[in-house]
Amino acid sequence: MIPRKSTKRDFGWIAFVLVLAVLAGYEGALPACGAPTRARVHSVSDGDTVVLDGGQRVRYLGIDAPEVAHEGKPGEPLGDGAARYNSNLVSGRWVRLEFEREQRDDYGRLLAYVFVEDGTLVNSELVRQGLACLCPKQRPLRYWDRLLDAQREAMKERRGLWSLPPPRPEAAYMANKRSGIFHRPSCPLGRSAKRHNRVQFKERNQAFFEGFCPCRQCRP
Repeated sequence: MIPRKSTKRDFGWIAFVLVLAVLAGYEGALPACGAPTRARVHSVSDGDTVVLDGGQRVRYLGIDAPEVAHEGKPGEPLGDGAARYNSNLVSGRWVRLEFEREQRDDYGRLLAYVFVEDGTLVNSELVRQGLACLCPKQRPLRYWDRLLDAQREAMKERRGLWSLPPPRPEAAYMANKRSGIFHRPSCPLGRSAKRHNRVQFKERNQAFFEGFCPCRQCRP
């Protein structure tokens, strides 16, 4: 049998199949329905949240910045400083958004890595300056190593949050490997963790150094 010659149509079909295969292997980076992958930042809400042109709100993936004053509640230390730094990086600028598998939070905000046009990952830069800490709500994260390295650098250099007096110390802290959160030993949320998920740290900063996020209830 004489082999049939390949046609342009054949090559087009092969290219289409290859594109589908690549996208299937990179599902976590696909945008949510209607979500932009490139957009202009209209305004900055705080150190880890922005509003895009059109009103879509974006929460930075994997990090948590100190709160600014809102709804009658006082702001946290460095909350205003984190918001200003964030504004200097992105306000009025075009940014590129990347997503993980879980693309929206409980408030309907997009969860994204935000890159400015020179390639700077804003999530990481805020952590590097000590104006946010690593606090993943989902795992694994594509840029986990990059974020953790930024946090460890900020801790070593005592920048921002790491220059503040620590809260009341404990003899030890209990972290939950499943949730990625660490607690004071008396915290009910920490004590409810299954034994095989528990990790103990003698010092608070050891938990941060390994990428655990402080509990919002017991505030270790």
